[in-house]
Amino acid sequence: MVSPVAPHSSKACCAAQTMSCAAGATPVTSPSPKAPVPAASPVVRALLMVVAVLSLGVALLGVITPGLPSTEFVLLAAWASARSSPRFHAWLLRHRLFGPLLQDWQNGRRIRRKAKWLSALSMSICAVLMIIFVPHVWSIALAIGCMLGVQIWLWSRPEPA
Repeated sequence: MVSPVAPHSSKACCAAQTMSCAAGATPVTSPSPKAPVPAASPVVRALLMVVAVLSLGVALLGVITPGLPSTEFVLLAAWASARSSPRFHAWLLRHRLFGPLLQDWQNGRRIRRKAKWLSALSMSICAVLMIIFVPHVWSIALAIGCMLGVQIWLWSRPEPA
């Protein structure tokens, strides 16, 4: 991407920090989103790292377990890792499975339609299994109510272009 040049320069400057600009020209960089600052206390960072790892583990279980959401736990893992370990956070953003989800979330709190449908399918299967196997009507109603709330929230999120 080429940025505007200073009035006295005839060459365009590159917005990337790694490239040099023409003599006398001032680089114009686009504002980048502010990265979260890791917690100052080592104890807080350690606790946040535990939250990040546990959340990612639950998210992985949610990928294969009907009714157990994964999206919310991936988002929690990203939040906690951004404040505890920039290296782990960067790994999450580059991950084959979770990276696109997190990048969509960071770019406007968006969730892909495929993730919404998979979530709806998974929770529907879980609801049917609960109706068949769980004897307590109140627990079924509570669980289905929670799943319905999550679905309303998920479907209210915008989708990436």
